[in-house]
Amino acid sequence: MKERPIIFNDEMIRAILDGRKTMTRRPMKGVIPDNGLWLKKPTKTRSGITTHVMDAPKHGLCPFGAVGDRLWVREAFQGPLFDEDQVQEYWEDSSRFENPEFCEYRADGNHEPEYFDADDNLRHGWRPSIHMPRWASRITLEITDVRVERLQDITEEDAQAEGVTLSNPQIMSHKDEFSQLWGEIYGGDGWRSNPWVWVIAFRRVEQ
Repeated sequence: MKERPIIFNDEMIRAILDGRKTMTRRPMKGVIPDNGLWLKKPTKTRSGITTHVMDAPKHGLCPFGAVGDRLWVREAFQGPLFDEDQVQEYWEDSSRFENPEFCEYRADGNHEPEYFDADDNLRHGWRPSIHMPRWASRITLEITDVRVERLQDITEEDAQAEGVTLSNPQIMSHKDEFSQLWGEIYGGDGWRSNPWVWVIAFRRVEQ
């Protein structure tokens, strides 16, 4: 079993915590025009070989892992945070504070936390998800399925499993809501270009 990091925005963090999100789609990289994908394994030929994109999961090419592997979720946070009377304890053994219980998370709707930096300056704000260390992650996911498909092939059921809700009265389906979300995240012609995507199903593992 391997562990890898994965980033989610605040909306999707809340969906995972609520149990509404059990699936994620991520763009595939390296797909060539005839729907081939380079095998990332040593071969006997100098030029290497390609596999059809639909066969990518069985070759272990998914960068997020295989069934049974785990993903630790990165999100916007701040920490470690502790009271003034714990400062001495922190300097004596900072590792004790490397735990989610000493963190705050933006997805929870909290105000920007205040903290003192190493130079004793009072600051406030969140740390970007990309900078979250493993110890600060409060969500661990276990991969239950990996497959590939074209983005627009998503079903209504899968769109709902992506965690989207029908918040706009002008949008009548979860699939349409998901297409809006995809455009917000990836921009431009992200939905219309109908790229190949990794489809990763997961379950939350209690920590």
